[in-house]
Amino acid sequence: MNLKIRLIIMNFLQFAVWGAYLTSMGSFLANANQGAYIGAFYAMQGITSIFMPALIGMAADRWIPAQKMMGICHLVSSTFMLVMAYYAMQMGTEANIAILLSLFTGGIGFYMPSLSLSYSVAYNALEKEGLDTITTFPPIRIFGTIGFICTMLFVDVLGFQTSAMQFIVSGILGIILGFYAMTLTECPVNKGTKKSLADIFGLKAFSLFKDRTMASFFIFSMLLGVALQLSNSYANPFITSFQGDPAFADTFGANHANALISLSQISETFCILLIPFFMKRLGIKKVMLLAMLAWVFRFGLFGAGNPGGGVWMFIASMIVYGVAFDFFNVSGSLFVNQTTDKSMRSSAQGLFMLMTNGIGATIGTLGAQNIVNYYTDNIDGRMVGDWTSVWFIFAAYSLVIAILFAIFFKYNYEPNKKGAK
Repeated sequence: MNLKIRLIIMNFLQFAVWGAYLTSMGSFLANANQGAYIGAFYAMQGITSIFMPALIGMAADRWIPAQKMMGICHLVSSTFMLVMAYYAMQMGTEANIAILLSLFTGGIGFYMPSLSLSYSVAYNALEKEGLDTITTFPPIRIFGTIGFICTMLFVDVLGFQTSAMQFIVSGILGIILGFYAMTLTECPVNKGTKKSLADIFGLKAFSLFKDRTMASFFIFSMLLGVALQLSNSYANPFITSFQGDPAFADTFGANHANALISLSQISETFCILLIPFFMKRLGIKKVMLLAMLAWVFRFGLFGAGNPGGGVWMFIASMIVYGVAFDFFNVSGSLFVNQTTDKSMRSSAQGLFMLMTNGIGATIGTLGAQNIVNYYTDNIDGRMVGDWTSVWFIFAAYSLVIAILFAIFFKYNYEPNKKGAK
């Protein structure tokens, strides 16, 4: 089979595994009378991202080829997810939250390292074929987002948004990918190469904080990272909550939240293509500022909209998500790549991920959990309450961060200078 097609299949499955539950897990928890712990579940993605990718990556570098390690990660992760689903289906609303969270932690703890491993596997295979990764990989990676969208819609259409069946879907796909990954191009291991703990965990990258501009960038990255998982955590429970309102109970949006939310991923796919245009003309500060303002609109439109006459606001919120997410994550990654020395580039990227998807996202989901629990109650398996205030609080936070960023982040952009950021 053609290498590109094989990597397309890998990327499709890699993100299809995640898409089966990432946006609908909150509704499952609410239906299981565990809505008060939605933030804790999503926070585990950030917590495990702090150390698991580094540990698994070390093993892949020194002992087990990356494609096999990726397969092992998926097989272990899927086992945890399937056991979690079985337990949840057996216990229903009587399921113990500690057991559910422990099983999910095991699942997500082995899934998150597989993300970085999938990139290593793809880059290695393409380079062995003499292909340019910069031009060849992005079109392949887009199929990951397509896979994510497909399982979101699959779970929606089959009515799995509020049930543990979403984890069954994820687990089955993960097992398929686990065995498939082991058949991909062999990755090298460096058994003779020894790394210090500082190298393994990318701690040397913290020396970048000595530079005022980079320190400011990473701090604001963490602060904006607080917003990254908020809509993934709560958009589905929020939209689904309208089922309890007679005025909206029969609307398409209230009953097919994932279908609406999938527009966000579609927008994300297209916005990736806009980044080079905006980065060249505006520079990192203005592009990041656009992302921050997009988060303001993302949350504000949620707060003002509804799945009836106000559904256009939901749709607009999904569209601006592409700018909010891509202009921050992808542009930030490009900025780090352009401003750090080659010897520290990988560690610097790891630090960027740590500050955003690790520390920032963890703080954000746990903080959001307290806010949501204050304004809503779990009634008949739905999170019902003053969601408008919740989303407006998130929007206000994003606006404050945008204003502070505009004032305090100093970077001189020279568009005509070679390598300008």
